Amino acid sequence: MDFTGVYASLYNAIAQATNDGGGALNWLTSKFEAGGGFMWPILGSLALGLAFCFERLWALSRSKTNTKKFIVNVKRALDEGGVEGAKELCANTRGPVASVFYAGLLRADEGLEAAEKAIIAYGGIEMGFLERNMIWISTFITIAPMLGFTGTVQGMVEAFDSIKEAAQISPAVVADGISVALLTTLFGLVCAMILQVFYNYLISVIDRLVGDMEEASVELIDALYEVKNK
Repeated sequence: MDFTGVYASLYNAIAQATNDGGGALNWLTSKFEAGGGFMWPILGSLALGLAFCFERLWALSRSKTNTKKFIVNVKRALDEGGVEGAKELCANTRGPVASVFYAGLLRADEGLEAAEKAIIAYGGIEMGFLERNMIWISTFITIAPMLGFTGTVQGMVEAFDSIKEAAQISPAVVADGISVALLTTLFGLVCAMILQVFYNYLISVIDRLVGDMEEASVELIDALYEVKNK
């Protein structure tokens, strides 16, 4: 994944929209610049986090299948072509359910217990594939507000330095430092909230896929049991 390209595209999009005279974007850009240096790593956290989110959305969308229809087709293939026919169907179907079924059918000749163990083992592997890169999204959800709070500390330091230089306390003296403090915190929290929404949605999709996989695995074992007893 080209993170540099994602980051550059996001920056160019903001710059282009600003040049086009968008009032809201001009205001956001001015606030971004007023937030100081910590706004850039926060923006980078958002860009990288969104890149991982979109990658997971694409990967999970390819993992979705009509599980009920697939189970019916597998049972029909078992009845008509035996285990080999079901294996061929699974090999030509994408998604974690088909992969788990294929692993179980490979061991079907060794007995139901061997098939069940293969299904459990490969189910864990498929679950790992589904959750790939989720840790990075979680990391950026944590890092973004932490960077914002660090910017807050920097802003407060700047405010106290301004008081020291001016030898007086007035709103005009501390305004810039406090502005930096508040803007970095705000931006960090907003970025974390955006990524959290994506993260929760992705987790719900993964949980649904895992649930379908477990339910389908039970039905496959039952179907293999019926085939063995015919």
